[in-house]
This record gives sequence, structure tokens and C-alpha cells, in this order.
Amino acid sequence: MPKVPVMQGGMGVGISLSKLSSAVANAGGIGIISGTGITVDELRNHIRTAKSLVKDTGYIGVNVLFAMNDFAEKMKAALEEKADFIISGAGISRDMYAWGKKAGIPVISIVSSAKLARISERLGAAAVVVEGCEAGGHLGTDRPLFDILPEVVEAVSIPVIAAGGIMTGSDISKALRLGASGVQMGTRFVASEECDAPLAFKQKYVDAQKEDTLLVKTTVGLHGRAISNNFTDLISQPGKLKIAKCHDCLKNCSYRFCTLDSLLLSVAGDVENGLVFAGARVHEIKSILPVQTIIDNLTNEYRQAALS
Repeated sequence: MPKVPVMQGGMGVGISLSKLSSAVANAGGIGIISGTGITVDELRNHIRTAKSLVKDTGYIGVNVLFAMNDFAEKMKAALEEKADFIISGAGISRDMYAWGKKAGIPVISIVSSAKLARISERLGAAAVVVEGCEAGGHLGTDRPLFDILPEVVEAVSIPVIAAGGIMTGSDISKALRLGASGVQMGTRFVASEECDAPLAFKQKYVDAQKEDTLLVKTTVGLHGRAISNNFTDLISQPGKLKIAKCHDCLKNCSYRFCTLDSLLLSVAGDVENGLVFAGARVHEIKSILPVQTIIDNLTNEYRQAALS
């Protein structure tokens, strides 16, 4: 078991790789590498690197998106590299649970309703992450986390991990009181020294104001929560954008623009003309801190909340 009930969210493209995931694992949480937007070989290398950096009994998982064309290839690579678990969002496949079972590696589903949680459990999910509308990136619901969480806890007998808008130790305390086994946090870990994103990307988080996040419709067919910039202004207008390069990465795509290319642009440092996904409470982040400090702060806040 991890020392703290905190799983770091798998954030693509290039936000949570071996550096961030291993730092979270070493600080007592659970680290996740995002397989989105990197090659299969790069994914293999990041898993190996993270595992070599993790001391003691730290856990490293891999996040793979079902909506991507390379889903099966990435999942099989993660299983072969003996990731501690696989977590998958943006759809469910019966195969992924069978592959995980055969390899003896747990597979976890990201869900946004009790119905999807029940289906995941029936198909063989080891746990579910229930994600509310406060999350950054692609969203599967318009309902807040703490509205959905009790329904999911009641619907399944497998562990439930709460995600979306978790920012403080007090939030963690509330989630555990409602029956969650732990929480998943993405946004807070972006503004960490060890995050794999460039400084310009992290600074965009620190500078964000409450009114700066908005929902945009991406080519995946889902709404995504992002920080407003030139690019979100552009895609909020009707009509198709000129695409410099199509990566042909999605099973189903509207081709209105390239979601992957826009994410790659922001992670290359151009945070005005690419997508910068972030959670609804990003404005609460005031500084870039070491991962260990973030975990220590959460622990202290959790203890205070437990006493009150």
C-alpha cells in the first residue's frame, strides 16, 4: 500500500512521464505515466526509467486512452514492461481487462457514473476512478465529483478513487469520508518542480485566475477543460481550423483541428497557441513546489481536517 492515498493523474501530452511519476511514488503516493502522444518505445523507456528511480516499494502505473488508435499497442507494451497497473479512460474495452488478467496486472477504469462503474466492475476492473466535471482535460460528465462519488461507492464493491477538483488535504478527507479509497490529483502536480512539462506551461497554471478556465469541444467529441489563451479563442469560433499536421491518432475524430498537435505545441512551450488543459481550481495554485512539499502540505491539511 502507498503511504498516502494520493494517485497522481496521468496527464498527456508529455506532462506526466518518468520524472513526475517517480517523484510522486518516492514521496509516498502513486505515480502515473501518460502514454498519450509518445511513441511505444518512449513509453517503454519512461516505464523503465521511472521504475529505476523509485526507491523501496513505490508504485508506477500507466495511463492509456481507449480513444487513441494505438491503445492496444500501448497497453500491451505497458503490460510487458510490468507497470504496477494500467488505468484507462475515454472508453471501455472488454479486451483490456482480459489482457490485464492474463498478465496478472490490475486494470483500472476512469468513469463518470455509477452505471459505467458497474459495467467496469462486471468486465473485470480492479478499481474505478470516478471523475467529476471539475477535472482538467476531457470530461465525461457535467456533474460535480461529490455528487457522483457516493452513487459510485454504493454501486460497486471494488475500490473507488475520487478525482476532479481535488486540491487540498481537506478535499481528500471529504472524499475518504464519502467512501473513496483514495484520490487522484492531476492539476496540483503540474505546478511541481519535477513535472515533465516546460516552465512556461507550469507558469500558466500559477498565473491563472478563477475566470480563466473554460470548456472547449475538442476533436475527440468531448468537452475539455482548459486555460483560456489565443488557441481557445480560435476554437471557440465556428468553422474548421487550418491543420499544419494531422497525426491521425484518434479512432473517431471531427478533424476540425488537431487536438494532439495543439497539446504538443503547448508542451513545447507555446502556451498561447496550444491547448493547456487544467482543472477548475487551478487558480488556487500560487507557486511551483517540490512534489515532496506538495505531499507534506496535503498530509498536514488532511490531519487538520480530521481534527475539525
